[in-house]
Amino acid sequence: MAENFYQETTAAPETPFDLSLRPPGFGEFHGQEKIKERLMLMVEAARQRSDVLEHILLSGPPGLGKTTLANIIATAADSNIHTTSGPQIEKAGDLAGVLTNLQKGDVLFIDEIHRLHPAIEEYLYPAMEDYRLDIIIDSGPSARSIQLNLPKFTLVGATTRAGMLTSPLRSRFGLVNRLDYYSLPELCSIILRSAGLLDINIDEGGAHEVASRSRGTPRVANNLLRWVRDYAQVRANGTIDAETACKALAMIEIDQDGLDEMDKRILEAVIHKFNGGPVGLGSLAVAVGEDASSLEEVNEPFLIMQGFLKRTPRGRVAMPSAYHKIGATPPRGAQGELL
Repeated sequence: MAENFYQETTAAPETPFDLSLRPPGFGEFHGQEKIKERLMLMVEAARQRSDVLEHILLSGPPGLGKTTLANIIATAADSNIHTTSGPQIEKAGDLAGVLTNLQKGDVLFIDEIHRLHPAIEEYLYPAMEDYRLDIIIDSGPSARSIQLNLPKFTLVGATTRAGMLTSPLRSRFGLVNRLDYYSLPELCSIILRSAGLLDINIDEGGAHEVASRSRGTPRVANNLLRWVRDYAQVRANGTIDAETACKALAMIEIDQDGLDEMDKRILEAVIHKFNGGPVGLGSLAVAVGEDASSLEEVNEPFLIMQGFLKRTPRGRVAMPSAYHKIGATPPRGAQGELL
């Protein structure tokens, strides 16, 4: 039954997981130093007590390493990891199938845990706290409750929308961590490591050029690295330096600040079509021909983080840096200062 809802990975050095670009251990995981230190301490403490890890919540934007950290945690704890996601668990029987297949000390990783159905969450609470599962069989007068005892396990939840987690669920995690965007040196280290695994000839200048346009996200950095590799293979004898990386990324319209074509269309729409804002998300989405949720979750966080947009109660407003970015003149206030 449970085979349809999760996949099990044995945390061992020879697993297929390690053949990808994901680092297999804390030592090769660059960035998120504070979170790494907490997790390493937690794993070591549990190992010394011969105990099972507390439940762990990892939150943050997509592509920052939540799934990678979950696998690393399982490897460090010498545990098996069972992977599923919130939308895959549609009814209580699905959750029961996953939980009853766990062994003591196993790690259950639920990605996008904020998308669990509220009724499923209610079944998860006693499983997390008391390691038991109360299932109601049948309905109406013939309904009855069955209690299943579960082995002590560790739940690692990952979410890109921490605000959508219910308070009862959030409070049951022993350690809550938010992953932040990566710094330029951290991304350079990640790119150089990935280049070594992919057998790509890249120098520090090329790595720096790719890292500076990766939006602080390792997943984006690795995707751009693959593209630059293809470009260099065809047009630069397979060698990636700063100039080659710059030409390759210009070909797919990624500029020096990491903005792509859609980002620029958003800024141009806010400034030229809506006089700099404020403009509502729905109107902006129609103006650029994109889904509103995509703008809110993919483009807008980076534009706000970089200071190009500001979110206000009345809508989105372009900042002075957005005007400079597209070559427009920022509006001036009553005293002649830039707004």
